[in-house]
Amino acid sequence: MRKKGILFVWMVLAGSLLAQAQYREGDWELRDQWMDVPQLFNWAGLEEGNKVADVGCHEGYLSIRLAKAVGDGGQVWSVDVREDRLENLRSNARDREITNIKTVKGDYDDPRLPENSLDVVFVIDTYHEIKEYMTVLGHIKKALKPGGRIVVLEKLKNHAKNKSRSEQASSHTLAPTYVRKELTKAGFKVIREERNIGDWENETDKKMWVLVAKV
Repeated sequence: MRKKGILFVWMVLAGSLLAQAQYREGDWELRDQWMDVPQLFNWAGLEEGNKVADVGCHEGYLSIRLAKAVGDGGQVWSVDVREDRLENLRSNARDREITNIKTVKGDYDDPRLPENSLDVVFVIDTYHEIKEYMTVLGHIKKALKPGGRIVVLEKLKNHAKNKSRSEQASSHTLAPTYVRKELTKAGFKVIREERNIGDWENETDKKMWVLVAKV
C-alpha cells in the first residue's frame, strides 16, 4: 500500500510538472511545429504598429512573437496572475533585447488592460481557466478600440465532447459552441471560426480551434 501511495504522489507531481513544461522557453521551438502562429496572426488581422494584449501569457511564448510582429511602433500588454511567470517573461524579453512588452499582473476577474486602447486581444489556452468569463469579456471589450478583435484559441479533448461547460472546464478543455455564445452575449460579433487547426502538443485527441470576434 505504501508503494502505491508513493507512486500516486509521484504521478501527481510529474503530471503537474509536465503541465507547466509546455509554457517554458525550452519548449517553444517544439511548439512552433504544432501551432501555426503566423496563420493565427493572419486570422487576427494583426498589423505592424498594433497595440495588442496576451491574456494568460505565462512565460511569453506568444508575447515574444507578438512583439516582433507589431514592431517597435507597436506595444504588447502581457497579462498573467502569477508574478513568477511575468518575471520569467521579462527575462526572456531582455535576453532578446525586446522592449515593447509591458507586463501586467492581472486579477482572476480583471486583466487590467487600458481602456479603448487595443487593436487585438489574444486569449490562448486560457479561457477555459477563467471562472468569471463574462466579467473578463466585459473588461476586454472595454479595452478594445472600435472594430478591435478578440482571438480565443482552445483545445477540445475527445473525451469531453458533448459534456457540460463546467465538466469541460474542469478537464482543462472547452468547446467553441460555448465560447461563441458567450462572446455574442458580451456584445462581440464572431467573424471567423476554425474548428480544427491541428493537434495540441501533437496529441490527436486534443483538437485546437479558434474564434475571432470584433467589437
